[in-house]
Amino acid sequence: MDIRALRYFIALVEKQSFTAASASLHVTQPTISKMVRNLEQDVGQPLLHREGRRFWLTDAGEVVYQRAQSIIAEFEQLNSELDDLNQLARGQLRLGMPPMIGPLYANVLREYRQRYPNVALSIVEYGGRRTEQALINGEIDVAITMLTDTQPECLQSLPLQTHPIYAVLPNQAAWRAQKSLTWQAVKDEPFYLYSAEFTLSDRIIARCEEHGYQPTIAARSSQWDFLAALVKSGAGVAFLPAPLCQRLSASLEDSELLLVKPISPAIEWQLGLVWHGERYVSRTAEAWMQLCQSTEVMEK
Repeated sequence: MDIRALRYFIALVEKQSFTAASASLHVTQPTISKMVRNLEQDVGQPLLHREGRRFWLTDAGEVVYQRAQSIIAEFEQLNSELDDLNQLARGQLRLGMPPMIGPLYANVLREYRQRYPNVALSIVEYGGRRTEQALINGEIDVAITMLTDTQPECLQSLPLQTHPIYAVLPNQAAWRAQKSLTWQAVKDEPFYLYSAEFTLSDRIIARCEEHGYQPTIAARSSQWDFLAALVKSGAGVAFLPAPLCQRLSASLEDSELLLVKPISPAIEWQLGLVWHGERYVSRTAEAWMQLCQSTEVMEK
């Protein structure tokens, strides 16, 4: 059975006209007629009822039309997978990465662009929950995000690194005197949290609830540096992963206006690769995943 015959038959059924089908396929009408006859010979029965220029599907034609669409889709998937083997000379990578994670993987992104300059790279900056939904919907190929115990079963993950979450507070005498904090100690402070779609926000609120209170959420943002800027205004508390706190400490202005304190019981920020476990993983995504696991690249 000729794959072209199936393509021509599908086009004929969808266009409901030999003229329109031939135009869409850039072939002559006799070519389509011949392909349909060949297909009928392969099947062993007519696929069309013909009446002048009009036609409609026989029962066999309906079955072939439905099956042909699946066959063509599988054939195109096969071609796509074979193309991926062409040493990543082309292709695309759709990557999910929350804003706070981006700075940690700048080196990996640069290395990826250097190794595979012809791969079209697009990055979407979603929170954890929306990132998971984007993977399920097929909107992105792979993500780096905070891992959770409630990850949907269709998704697979691979841990990459783990960091503690620290409390970020105004540089005031009351806080300077304390080496570390408890969740009760910040109970009455305004909280500056990540947007609701970020899994880390849920973890922080859950920790407060474990200690018998609901935090007062003064503001939310997807941008970690904006949360820190709100704390610098002189009141409130934000919660940032250790690598981002190190960036604050490296800034002279931030180090003078902000305090970074461990808080107990601690929250761990575990980052990992996440992908759809029931779908084909492209070579472009595999190459990204390999780079993320490379200690040499991460430490550049």
